[in-house]
Amino acid sequence: ISGETSPVVINVHGESLDDLDQVAADIAKVLEGVPGAAEVEMKAPPGSPRIAIRLRQAQLTALGFRPLEVLEAIDAAYQGVVVAQIHRDNEVNAVAVTLDGASRTNPEGIGSLLLSAPNGQRVALSQLADIFHTEGRDSILHSGARRRQTITCHPKRDVQSFVADARRILAEKVPLPKGVYLEFSGASEAQAAATRELLQHSALAFVGIVMLLRIVLGGWRNVALVLCNLPFALAGGVLVVYAAKLAGSAEVGALTMGSLVGFVTLFGITTRNAIMLLSHCEHLVTVDGLPWTLATATRAASERLVPILMTATVTALGLLPLAIRSGEAGCEIEGPMAFVILGGLATATVLNLLILPALALRFARFTPARSQD
Repeated sequence: ISGETSPVVINVHGESLDDLDQVAADIAKVLEGVPGAAEVEMKAPPGSPRIAIRLRQAQLTALGFRPLEVLEAIDAAYQGVVVAQIHRDNEVNAVAVTLDGASRTNPEGIGSLLLSAPNGQRVALSQLADIFHTEGRDSILHSGARRRQTITCHPKRDVQSFVADARRILAEKVPLPKGVYLEFSGASEAQAAATRELLQHSALAFVGIVMLLRIVLGGWRNVALVLCNLPFALAGGVLVVYAAKLAGSAEVGALTMGSLVGFVTLFGITTRNAIMLLSHCEHLVTVDGLPWTLATATRAASERLVPILMTATVTALGLLPLAIRSGEAGCEIEGPMAFVILGGLATATVLNLLILPALALRFARFTPARSQD
């Protein structure tokens, strides 16, 4: 997503390389102190050893060399230059000229490189240039036409909570010079964006479902009873996530994208069970003509016991392999989702059959069918 393999990527944007290097070094140092931080790395650090060749213009002029010719000769000696091509059957192979491997890997021998002057004289490079060791950088990163430094990290805990702590700590401890700003990217930002999108769509779907339930069930009391089943499912899912967190499972013990998908799926299953139970209660009263009493509520729960248990059992058996494989590569979404659904089904099924009939007996309103003469 961000061009880096790390789940947490911090980009420092600015114009001055010195400012970027200083801020990036401060960020890396502070980030190592954030709980759960591991493998903190600056992608383009300064200080890489280099050999600089600075041509002496007076010597070049005295011996008849042109600066471009000297630079091209150095490039050909150490990088190679294509001088011909060989055509063999349907293949075209380039022929390059360069120094032998031993000479190219000996930095102390650069000054002894011989160059041909226009008058045929052979002159060593050390007579034409100053050669010295210095420091530089392997690359200068750019993004959006601006220079940047990149710090990466592999946290050992939940990425979302780690990024939240890192944002807070960096804002307190790392001052930013004028023209320098930070940008968090990587898998953490992608997950946050996906979570926001999922919550927005779920909220719209929830409003639509409530309106449809109001039309079908005929009153807000019955709609509220159906929605009472949602905390039953939420309780089991939250308990599973909390238990996994105590057990040290970073994949399951956090509110990840997979967990949210599991909660959304779980709400659908439990809402279906609640509708199935309440609709049967309504059928017993409005169609069969039974009075709305404790006996009728108990009968409705017992007659819907098998369908609700079958729904929960089949769903649990289908998700059990995903829960067992949680933590393996490729199961980052399915594993937490399966655990949340399994935990929510356990509490929702029990509470749906025990508490929902009692709530329905107290608050539900069904109109008995009129007897016909």
